[in-house]
Amino acid sequence: MTTYDYDLFVIGAGSGGVRAARLTALDGKKVAVAEEYRVGGTCVIRGCVPKKFMVMASEVSHALEIAEGYGWSFDNARFDWPKFLEAKDVEIARLSGIYAANLGKAGVELVHGRAVLKDAHTVEIIGKNRTITAEKILIATGGRPWKPENLPGIEHAITSEEAFHLPELPKRILIAGGGYIAVEFAGIFAGLGVETTLIYRGPNILRGFDDDVRAHLAAEIEKRGIKVILGCQHQSIEKTETGLVNHLENGMKLETDVVMFATGRIPYVKELGLEQAGVELNDEGAIKVDPYSKTTAQNIWAIGDVTDRMNLTPVAIREAVAFHQTVFRDNPQHFDYEAVATGVFSQPPVGVVGLTEAEARRSCSHGVDVYVTRFRPMKYAFTGSDERVLMKLVVDADSQRVVGVHIVGPESPEMIQLAAIAVKAGLTKAQWDATCAVHPTMAEELVTLKEKQSGATSAG
Repeated sequence: MTTYDYDLFVIGAGSGGVRAARLTALDGKKVAVAEEYRVGGTCVIRGCVPKKFMVMASEVSHALEIAEGYGWSFDNARFDWPKFLEAKDVEIARLSGIYAANLGKAGVELVHGRAVLKDAHTVEIIGKNRTITAEKILIATGGRPWKPENLPGIEHAITSEEAFHLPELPKRILIAGGGYIAVEFAGIFAGLGVETTLIYRGPNILRGFDDDVRAHLAAEIEKRGIKVILGCQHQSIEKTETGLVNHLENGMKLETDVVMFATGRIPYVKELGLEQAGVELNDEGAIKVDPYSKTTAQNIWAIGDVTDRMNLTPVAIREAVAFHQTVFRDNPQHFDYEAVATGVFSQPPVGVVGLTEAEARRSCSHGVDVYVTRFRPMKYAFTGSDERVLMKLVVDADSQRVVGVHIVGPESPEMIQLAAIAVKAGLTKAQWDATCAVHPTMAEELVTLKEKQSGATSAG
């Protein structure tokens, strides 16, 4: 019988890899995890967590505007970018340390270095003169930002990863993209006083979201001072003495100090040695896996963004748990990707769960009932602001199950977490209606919506 150095070797110490490694080690298995950068992965180091700190910092300017409407006054309020970066980096280092400490407490060996597969059971730690064997291997290397390398002048552009470490706050920025990252960073920079332009090649931002959400958010972020240019993209970027000139396909020229591309992320599979181990990629360049996260190699699995199934940190963690149960507990499990809630920390933020109206019309054979409300939040009563909240329920006309909830407005990511429980449980519109409202709140609108949108019900 072949003996290996480890029962499980994990490549990548992000949220998914760390969870799988810890659970397996706590079961008494010998486990190691390799990380070439810092423990914590995209979410903790260069994604969700530092981005949320930036969102919270940038929201203060809007909060000050609201406060003045309530009688507060502020003299010489200013934002200190270097001070914020220092505080952010200290906290990120603390969180990364906690992740590393938790691995140690569970008995996981942390290997600092880039791991490359040499065959189905062997990895080499590059530059460390170390070769390791493992009975089972888990790949959890995540994704990395993509930008069009063939675009003239692309070398002058940054991605979200560099945006966390800009030496100084720019006066002007152009952000290319229309997804989560693009609209979130547009809100961040605009909130910090940067002249912000968002350019996207599609007809509207947030492709894949409900059309009402997309239209509503596009209008609302413009109220925050963000210039939105749709149906257009770069021809080139030109560096001049005074900045970066963005030459656009519609003939426009915009000069900014920074150009940031947020045009998607791709699985991080470069030079991993997948071919030598018998691990195949799908047509989109992600690691091909079955419902139980098993690759085309018998002893290798993959979870998280590197598989490009549903690229959310909580999903990677749940995939890690399912992997552990399947492989080491003899309890086959796979994650259920239906009705997974998500939040977009734009300004205002978005919270959604379930089907869009268009998706519901295609899948609900007897049509859908749609309930929509738009209103000004109570918080803005004294400010003169015309910002408005959108709330939308999509209901299967036959079963009356609420199959989709879509919110744009303050605290919508917090609300959607609880709404997701009801959607996942398959509760009906009558059960939502039977729930007593909490007054005065924005969330009460979710259980007081009574009038169907005119002409909403139609056959799928």
